[in-house]
Amino acid sequence: MKKKLAGLAAVIALTVGLAACGNGSKDSTDGSKSSDGDKTVLTVGASPTPHAEILEQVKPILEKEGIDLEIKKFDDYILPNKALADGEIDANYFQHIPYFNLQVEENGYDFANAGGIHIEPMGLYSQRIDDIKDLKDGATVITSNSESDWGRIITILKDADLVTVKDGVDLETATFEDIDENPKNLKFVHDINPELLATTYQNDEADLVAINANFAYNAGLNPVNDSVLLESDNSPYVNIIAVRSEDKDNETIQKLVEALHSKEIQDWILEKWDGSVKPVDK
Repeated sequence: MKKKLAGLAAVIALTVGLAACGNGSKDSTDGSKSSDGDKTVLTVGASPTPHAEILEQVKPILEKEGIDLEIKKFDDYILPNKALADGEIDANYFQHIPYFNLQVEENGYDFANAGGIHIEPMGLYSQRIDDIKDLKDGATVITSNSESDWGRIITILKDADLVTVKDGVDLETATFEDIDENPKNLKFVHDINPELLATTYQNDEADLVAINANFAYNAGLNPVNDSVLLESDNSPYVNIIAVRSEDKDNETIQKLVEALHSKEIQDWILEKWDGSVKPVDK
């Protein structure tokens, strides 16, 4: 009986040992290995459009490099950075540089910018007018409650000669309190979550509604064709791959960014969105 029990214990120990070898292990430098040990699993959080769609195109490229790209979709702007900080994902791809900088400052995230991928021009949309020249005095402008977007929207209005900004104000960090002249007496409402702005526009709740491009796409809007005002081409609001600082030089992350910068992917982005999503290569 003792011999049988000893033999059974050995079998159990061997089985547990084999199971342990088969499990993937998470490592901040090497990534997560799949169960067959041949591929590295890279999990990236992304907004559904256009970020996740772009990542889907990158999957075959990375697969040839031995990387299994897993895409986790997020519909808001808060959870992707929390997931990255908590180690639930390896990188995220949804935010522009000013928002990234603000989130790092406010939350103390130890993050790094691994590379800029594309620009999505912000647009202001209206159900009431087709030409900005028809905007009435005292019109209401609804924007998001994301402070990092306010300077962006103010810049668009400034370029359209609808407002001026006080001397010495940095437009990237400007708030509505920094508006100097407002000849049309525009009224600003900025207490709505970004993901709700497309619905705000569809419900015709204001004369102008500023909508982030990814949420506009989800609502069937094309910033180039459907907006009344559109952000200029020299926008600093580049969407980036964000990672934990310790992973900035990770080879797997670098291969992801290289794939996103490839001519194949950049040409696909331009064709897919008719130029309303503009790739960058740094």
